[in-house]
Amino acid sequence: QVQLVESGGGLVQAGGSLRLSCAASGRAFSSYAMGWFRNQAPGKERESVAAIDWSGDRTYYAESVKGRFTISRDNAKNTLYLQMASLKPEDTAVYYCAAVISRNIRVTPGLYTDWGQGTQVTVSS
Repeated sequence: QVQLVESGGGLVQAGGSLRLSCAASGRAFSSYAMGWFRNQAPGKERESVAAIDWSGDRTYYAESVKGRFTISRDNAKNTLYLQMASLKPEDTAVYYCAAVISRNIRVTPGLYTDWGQGTQVTVSS
């Protein structure tokens, strides 16, 4: 099991940037595929935003964020990142990082076993 703590959320104007971080503790971070997900409204299905394999060599992005968001990881620091640029009001959501033991990239939320508590991102128009 791995413990995940997100940080870096906040209020930003449309067109602005934020960088989210996810600090991991517990089992070897490099054993995990990682992902960022978001909930845009209560009761709405959690959406996959980006994912990365254990090495950082392979990444996935949702179409809605492709070209604007960048996922990365630093296995030496046990940290996952999400650099968000050109933010839009529709990016407003609670953002979660998640982990699953896997050598391959994983996209589906149901495949992830460990989740952080989430961090709020609000983009004003």
